[in-house]
Amino acid sequence: MLKKILVALDRSDIGQQVFEQALVLAKATQAKLLLLHVLSPEEEGSPHIPMVSGYDYYPGLSGQSFEIYQKQWDTFKNEGVRMLQTLCAKANAQGISTEFSQTLGNPGRTICKLATNWDADLIVMGHRGLSGVKELFLGSVSNYVLHHTPCSVHIVHDLGRVKDTQPVQDSTQEPQVLPA
Repeated sequence: MLKKILVALDRSDIGQQVFEQALVLAKATQAKLLLLHVLSPEEEGSPHIPMVSGYDYYPGLSGQSFEIYQKQWDTFKNEGVRMLQTLCAKANAQGISTEFSQTLGNPGRTICKLATNWDADLIVMGHRGLSGVKELFLGSVSNYVLHHTPCSVHIVHDLGRVKDTQPVQDSTQEPQVLPA
């Protein structure tokens, strides 16, 4: 029986689907929810660290770039808290005991550590759908969590994502024999 569900969220398109599925599971099992947002430079929409060339030539530029970055990062953090507050209020309004946490760190490791410390029975999280070279270099948070967490993991795939795949042929049809 599920008692505690950790919901790993980010601000990608799939975040709302992750939350909705976790809410359905919590309602069905009367489990508590812990909504988690991990602040990470790899997250979609996070501000980029400024790279300054000609540092010696323009000494004031470095300070200005850092101030701009810090303001963008503060906005990014505040948006994350607002997202968590909104979702937490929505779940609490439906009678689901819910709390939230936002922390800075490596998403995979942070999710696994919190799942262990909070004694989660299930982690609900999304899958970005990276493949090939992108996944090789950026890694897959969901893959890391699947292999390093002490509890079950429910992966939500983006239902709105259109994939470039060939339709699966019906295997009940008789195979065609081509003339030699």
